[in-house]
Amino acid sequence: MSDLDTTQYDTKAIIAKDKAHHLHPWQVFDVFRDEGAMPIVKGEGSYIFDSEGRKYFDAVGGLWCNNIGLGRKEMAEAIAEQAYTMSYASPFVDLTNVPAAELAAKLAELAPGPLNHVFFTCGGSTAVDTAFRMIHYYQNCRGKHDKKHIISRINSYHGTTYAAMSIGGKPGDHPPEFDFISDTIHHLSYPNYYRCAGEGMSESEFVDTLIREFEDKIEELGGADKVAAFFAEPIMGAGGVIVAPDGYLKRMYDICKANDILYVSDEVVTAFGRLGHWFASEDEFGIVPDMITSAKGLTSGYQPLGALLFSDEIWDVLNAENSGRCFAHGFTYSGHPVACAAALKNIEILEREKLLENVKDVGPYFEQQLKTLEDLPIVGQVRGRKFMVCVEYVADKKTKALFPEELDIGKRISNHADELGLITRAIVHLNVMSPPLTMDKSEVDFVVSTLRQAIENTIAELRDEGHFSG
Repeated sequence: MSDLDTTQYDTKAIIAKDKAHHLHPWQVFDVFRDEGAMPIVKGEGSYIFDSEGRKYFDAVGGLWCNNIGLGRKEMAEAIAEQAYTMSYASPFVDLTNVPAAELAAKLAELAPGPLNHVFFTCGGSTAVDTAFRMIHYYQNCRGKHDKKHIISRINSYHGTTYAAMSIGGKPGDHPPEFDFISDTIHHLSYPNYYRCAGEGMSESEFVDTLIREFEDKIEELGGADKVAAFFAEPIMGAGGVIVAPDGYLKRMYDICKANDILYVSDEVVTAFGRLGHWFASEDEFGIVPDMITSAKGLTSGYQPLGALLFSDEIWDVLNAENSGRCFAHGFTYSGHPVACAAALKNIEILEREKLLENVKDVGPYFEQQLKTLEDLPIVGQVRGRKFMVCVEYVADKKTKALFPEELDIGKRISNHADELGLITRAIVHLNVMSPPLTMDKSEVDFVVSTLRQAIENTIAELRDEGHFSG
């Protein structure tokens, strides 16, 4: 990129300052102490540039969030204009601002069914925490004070605040040094047919076992009068991009409806176009949840903002006349005018440039081309949908045996991909990708061919080290 002047950056000094003072999310202390982090200084479209001037295709899309791509001048102008006009106004009690009101109405228009009400948060984790608190508030308002238990899934990811991380079920995110809510939050098996189905079990039989487990858990907890809500990502993201077998989500939803259990759809990743829809719950999976949590693609990462959308039915209980109630929950930055202005501009760009349609067009091609990687000896499965995909690596394709965790196979491959100009997200045995929604088919070809080369380079490395002979 010709206008990137890297002479202004002292990479070693930046890394040293970062290592000395900046605690990163999910920092692996022993590794970080030696290696530090790569300084990223510029972004344009689907590409990022480090402080040495190297260019990378960002197939991770930031962190599931760079939906419209980086470096959008009109986004910067919209943010600057709002910051100049009114950078902040209190959202508490009887004050609002124009962007927040306009965005709330727009989200109600885009959301499925009767989800006509919005509570703004600072991101996805705080949206989930808000849902958690609102669920208890709602049940208490109804006089159902014993209806407190929350059910989620193993390997789910719902954020990193206290309640959100407790609702999440990734074992790696629950290290013993942290504490979690464990008395009222419970986890079911996750719908990974590739990994979890019994020998010779069909997909429909596998779903049957998951449904029975849900029903049994409700009974174990004391029945429907004790269970408040079920949380589920339409496609599990950080837990390995797990697309459940057909019928699973709808049947789980039906159990919730039959037992007066709120269904919370965590669309922090899947909303705003990642699967080609504003929201995936209804359009992709045929369910209209009681609540939807969202963030990430809401602003395409240009500003931190989350939103909890909830139904008329919940609102009518909260808003009952002459109740004397106060919803004593909120954030200084709820409905932040600059963040809401960014979200409105982001939605405008998604609509005007027909980026959801691009996902529907390019997404199947991305899936098909990635599937060709399954001919490689360590690729166990390629899975996902449209612009949300994952490659799982195995030491033995027949038995699905994994490489030892200490080999960190996904990170080895992503390191080789970095060298070739491609950023993928490594999660132990996986490489996860969620590129900007602007990606075209030529860029798909680059991603797939480059990842193939990175995998082949890693296979050669593993053979040289005596870790693989297949």
